[in-house]
Amino acid sequence: MRYLFFLLFSVSLFTSCKKDDAEVEGPLKEETYSDVAYGSDAKQKMDVYLPAGRTDTTKLIVLIHGGAWMEGDKSDFSSYVPVLKQRLPGYAIINMNYRLASLPATNVFPSQENDVKTAINFIYNKRSEFHISDKFALLGASAGGHLALLHAYKYQSPVKIKAVVSFFGPTDMTGMYNAQTSPITQMGIQLLVGGTPTSHPALYQQSSPIFFANAQSSPTILLHGGLDPIVPVSQATSLKTKLQTAGVVHQYHLYPTEGHDVWSAPNMNDAFSKIEAFLKANVQ
Repeated sequence: MRYLFFLLFSVSLFTSCKKDDAEVEGPLKEETYSDVAYGSDAKQKMDVYLPAGRTDTTKLIVLIHGGAWMEGDKSDFSSYVPVLKQRLPGYAIINMNYRLASLPATNVFPSQENDVKTAINFIYNKRSEFHISDKFALLGASAGGHLALLHAYKYQSPVKIKAVVSFFGPTDMTGMYNAQTSPITQMGIQLLVGGTPTSHPALYQQSSPIFFANAQSSPTILLHGGLDPIVPVSQATSLKTKLQTAGVVHQYHLYPTEGHDVWSAPNMNDAFSKIEAFLKANVQ
């Protein structure tokens, strides 16, 4: 009897301790990690914003900055992180850097594409540690929009992107090159790709999201300024037509008075309202 009493007491004490530990642990707190390395290069860093109360069903949005593939930084998106936190409070947010092309021929394409893929693989493998799901969305602006579209359409592993958002991102690199009236911009594209569409046709095709859009492509929302002097509106409308023909869930929103990069506060607010609704409808 004495042994039985001791055994029952021990089981009761163990159960009580487990319950107390669970109660103390409670919901996960909000956490932020800056400059988390996903590769060995100094530019292969990301900022990680994890919401309070997250679980293995928490969704994620990855931000990819612009800058003509040759400049820019994740800090360009820093002011939009609080906006996304407010609009999508249950989301984890990752704001990433990638290697930039420069002279002489350093980090030419597909370095940037490969960095996005490496970052997505890194995040996917950290899901358990971050306490997030495999429901990923991508949001990019300009060159970042191009990289977001390219990854979403080109890669299904290790995870299929649930939705992609592009602010004035190039979609057809040959079309981008041919549309430029500025020799400097054309030189920038040559620097990125390592040559012209004539000398490197395969690489221009491989770096163009429009060639990878098909019926299985991720739901897509395109936002473009009607006065954009750098990325022609036709870059968005051509992709819109292909997505429509393929039956892909998509939206296209033109802001007639906006140019490239810097938009008015009312139109930017409207754009984020549309993005919020689109992600809520399609990231499931």
